[in-house]
Amino acid sequence: MSSDAELIGRSLRGDTDAFVEVISRHETAIGNYLARRVGRQAAEDVLGDVWVAAYESRARYDRSYPEARPWLYGVALNRLRRHWRSEPAAEEPAADLTFVVSDWDPWPAVDARVDAQALLRKALARLKPEEREVLGLVAWEDLTVAEAGRVLDIPAGTARRLLHQARKALREAPEVVALLQVPTT
Repeated sequence: MSSDAELIGRSLRGDTDAFVEVISRHETAIGNYLARRVGRQAAEDVLGDVWVAAYESRARYDRSYPEARPWLYGVALNRLRRHWRSEPAAEEPAADLTFVVSDWDPWPAVDARVDAQALLRKALARLKPEEREVLGLVAWEDLTVAEAGRVLDIPAGTARRLLHQARKALREAPEVVALLQVPTT
């Protein structure tokens, strides 16, 4: 099986199917990354822009890295930033609870989950943007710290420091401390 770097090299030599293979290898991961940040519907539009931008910039890909996933996350992050600058802020859609059985009261569980999410969002919002990005790439996108550094175009050591700072800040955030405390009965 060819590496992503080999496929990108072949695409530069005119093999259009080679770049399609790169896309098919990573479309789910990149699509999920975008959906977590802008929602499923907007992610589909942004994802198309990601593939166009990646195709157009593939000559600048550093083929010493066999896997293109971190590079594609970087392209996706740049497209997200462009999307955020061009779109007005929108409210998140309300959750669809029509599937809930009528004799079950979901609200205590929903309230607890909403409260926890709000507290976590508040703690995450206090992080520096770079810390949040490294944390998200490592925790949610399953990248290594070095790969997260590549996505953000920073040295691996800097990415490691930012991840450490983010984890430390979250561990010390009053909201997170309160969430993690076990109630005594």
